[in-house]
Amino acid sequence: MTASVFVDGDQGTTGLKIMERLSGRDDITVITLPGALRKDDAARASAINDCDVAILCLPDEAAVRAVASIRNPRVRVIDASSAHRTHGDWVYGFAEMSPEQPARIAQARRLSNPGCYPTGAIALLRPLVEAGALRADAALSINAVSGYSGRGREGIEAHEGPGIARALPFQTYGLSLQHKHVPEIELHAGLHGRPLFVPSYGSFRQGIVLTIPLHASMLKRPMTLQALRDLLALRYRDHPNVQVLDAGQTEAMTRLDPQALNGSNDLQLAVFGHDSHGQFLLSAVFDNLGKGASGAAVQNLETMLGLSSIADGARSGDLNKSPGAAGLRA
Repeated sequence: MTASVFVDGDQGTTGLKIMERLSGRDDITVITLPGALRKDDAARASAINDCDVAILCLPDEAAVRAVASIRNPRVRVIDASSAHRTHGDWVYGFAEMSPEQPARIAQARRLSNPGCYPTGAIALLRPLVEAGALRADAALSINAVSGYSGRGREGIEAHEGPGIARALPFQTYGLSLQHKHVPEIELHAGLHGRPLFVPSYGSFRQGIVLTIPLHASMLKRPMTLQALRDLLALRYRDHPNVQVLDAGQTEAMTRLDPQALNGSNDLQLAVFGHDSHGQFLLSAVFDNLGKGASGAAVQNLETMLGLSSIADGARSGDLNKSPGAAGLRA
């Protein structure tokens, strides 16, 4: 029998990409609401209580209301909003986060899909903290640039609508240092203090470059550039969606391209720096609509249902095409 999957918010940025990744499968029956009923609470409650798994691609408050409407105990939930990412009763859906996480995801009844920026930050920091290489109380600074699709409706309309000539080529935001991703990063990276997180948007549709500078004084023991690379490579050696660049690859690089992995569910990690200066730079490159959203959601769905994984990007379409109104967040 096929599993029934209700995608709530299927016309939003994440929902559309999930629908593309699930299209053509014969092991899943996808359920959506017709346009006239997308904001109808009764119709949503009926659909969510009549599925095997509900994927919520909704704003935080709407996601909380949707979960509260569940009366059927067999319904499982993947929440792509940020409403439950630090909630103790929800499983965090970053499969590569720890050796135990895939099993936890497979058994989860309530699963929170990770945020895009936290995916890169946690992938870089948690292995170093767990290995006793990085001080958990280090004064960390995380800098990230995302494509404008990360802004949802506002960003897409600004860069693809009639006012495109006025769109800013680059903008840094979150200046009050109260970004909602910070508690998520702190908790799941195993930190003992708030990192300073500085996010920005560029004038490209999707993709992320995230960097974290480290001084040798932040490490718990002396480590070389190669030792840091080896630590990450060992941690992710059995995870095909995570690529850790080796010395030859990093030394040949002169820039980081945020769009390099667009359309995939991959995460590329690297360590740059100079041993004699005692300075290192951790980096993560990935698609904010792929591993940072829809790709992770489908990966979690497959794990929860025990399904084989589709080929990366095989059903994702050309994610760099302008989607017009269809690409707006619900």
